Amino acid sequence: MNPLNRREFLKGSTALMSLASFGLLGMDFKDRKGPLQVALIGTGWYGKSDLFRLIQVAEVEVVGLCDVDSEQLAEAGRLVATRQKSGKVPTLYEDYKELLAKEKPEYVLIGTPDHWHALQAIDCVKAGAHVYLQKPISVDVIEGEAILAAARKYDRKVQIGTQRRSTPHLIKAKKEIIDSGKLGKISHAEVCCYYHMRNSSKPAAMPVPENLNYDLWAGPAPMLPYRGILHRGWRAFMEYGNGIVGDMCVHMLDAVRWMLDLGWPVQVTSTGGIYVQKDSVSNISDTQTALFEFDKMNVVWQHRTWGNPVDKDYPWAFKIYGENGMLAGSPMQADYYPDGKGEAIHYEVLLEKEQYPEDVTEKSIEIHAAPATREQMKDWLHAIESNTLPVADVLQGHISTASCILANMSMELAGRPLRYDPKTMTVIGDEEATALLRRPYRDGYVHPEPDQI
Repeated sequence: MNPLNRREFLKGSTALMSLASFGLLGMDFKDRKGPLQVALIGTGWYGKSDLFRLIQVAEVEVVGLCDVDSEQLAEAGRLVATRQKSGKVPTLYEDYKELLAKEKPEYVLIGTPDHWHALQAIDCVKAGAHVYLQKPISVDVIEGEAILAAARKYDRKVQIGTQRRSTPHLIKAKKEIIDSGKLGKISHAEVCCYYHMRNSSKPAAMPVPENLNYDLWAGPAPMLPYRGILHRGWRAFMEYGNGIVGDMCVHMLDAVRWMLDLGWPVQVTSTGGIYVQKDSVSNISDTQTALFEFDKMNVVWQHRTWGNPVDKDYPWAFKIYGENGMLAGSPMQADYYPDGKGEAIHYEVLLEKEQYPEDVTEKSIEIHAAPATREQMKDWLHAIESNTLPVADVLQGHISTASCILANMSMELAGRPLRYDPKTMTVIGDEEATALLRRPYRDGYVHPEPDQI
């Protein structure tokens, strides 16, 4: 099947129905007095990318940018000035709390490292802002419960950056293959990532550069010796994230949960470790398998940061198996493979290069993901205007994030099965695992608690 271009896609009734399901048809995001007052906390790669997608779909005035790297912050200020209608450089801040107090933004995008997500999201919500929060929403399970409690208490819409839920070709595949019942009974799915994305270097400790406030960068997490790779390579360390599972599994597990309308897993089990790439300062697993057990449904995760992918066409993907066939999906494409009679169906990624030519020249853009992020932003704004929950509501982001965290906890506990109860916020019958639901915070920082929001 030839790739669908944008015009052909939008002509299709299925596409229109998909857009209607987002609540986007007939909506004008510029129908208000003055632009949206927006701020960005964390001006690195994906923070800027999210902000630029928002600027493309709504009338925006970026009133503030925050980053602990003064050079990165200054560059972001210059870039934003070229992208927003006013041409102004936003006010630049090192401390996000000062930004919230002085600018009082209505909307805040958070693109900081994972270990800062919880405190920043909660403070933004308390300050009255709606939040677009990158995944995973937290580094421990109770942080996620606290973000959820804050969003609900202060009635703010928190959209999570799990944009597979807004990916046009996956929306179409969901409707035509999953929702139509084409697969028949579904009881198994596989999710994977075989990218060689684990840092394999071993740099020595070095002085912190003058442009970086490293103490504030570390925040509530341990302040490891600065090795140069920490600032932009923090994903290599469990102290600041949750490894490949927290970074990549959260996307694909969330996609399967969305496709199949799954809630919390009943039980999570995982094994793995550093089996191959031992000569590195990175402490995240290079090999890991996790089993997420739902009611009469299993989802199995596998990652290796070495060797060949199982399927070269789907190195980071999900595969949903039904009695009548299988649906494979990724950010780049989707394919339905019938078991027996019927024809295979291919879905190609939607690109919008003609409509948004600035995508083509934007540095480091994931151009295949840009349309999905734009739709995710539109959905967030629509949820705010209509007082409904966004497609990637904080609860859904919390379930997917916490499930991945539980997988890492199970691996740490030698593969012990874990059954999390969100009502009691405990691991059932396991005091040792329950204690791991909260990570210790560095002196000077207080771990958020759901009942104290």
